[in-house]
Amino acid sequence: MLIATNSEKIDISLEDKTSELAKSFSRTLQKGDVAYFHGEIGVGKTTFIRHLINNLQQLNKINLTEVTSPTFNLVNEYDVGNFIIQHYDLYRLTDYSEIKNIGLFENREEVVTLIEWPEKIKETIDSKIDLHFEYNDDLSKRYLTIKGVKNK
Repeated sequence: MLIATNSEKIDISLEDKTSELAKSFSRTLQKGDVAYFHGEIGVGKTTFIRHLINNLQQLNKINLTEVTSPTFNLVNEYDVGNFIIQHYDLYRLTDYSEIKNIGLFENREEVVTLIEWPEKIKETIDSKIDLHFEYNDDLSKRYLTIKGVKNK
């Protein structure tokens, strides 16, 4: 069954609010889920992902790992207990063939896939969640909007 979601713009200027939302979102994840993280550099994508991963590790009594953006190695994997999270950062990729070579959606049903800079992907999948991070006009606030369709 497909579940649709469409949130209002949520103020995540305070890291506590980002953490709270990431924890709530993390509890909805299951194997096969794909989430696209859109937004400028520094807007909070990796911070959200760090809180999401560490929350799942804490819930499953797994040692917390340092979660960093995989900008240079393209993908980091994290064991969160019930599944593995593959965290991709496609920012540095300039050629579509590079994306094909990293096996982005291989074994998708067995992992949760989180992708920063999904705009680099030419093909997309129907069942995904899009998280849009943005600044306000004077860069003093950050916002998150969540949209998409997810298999349930």
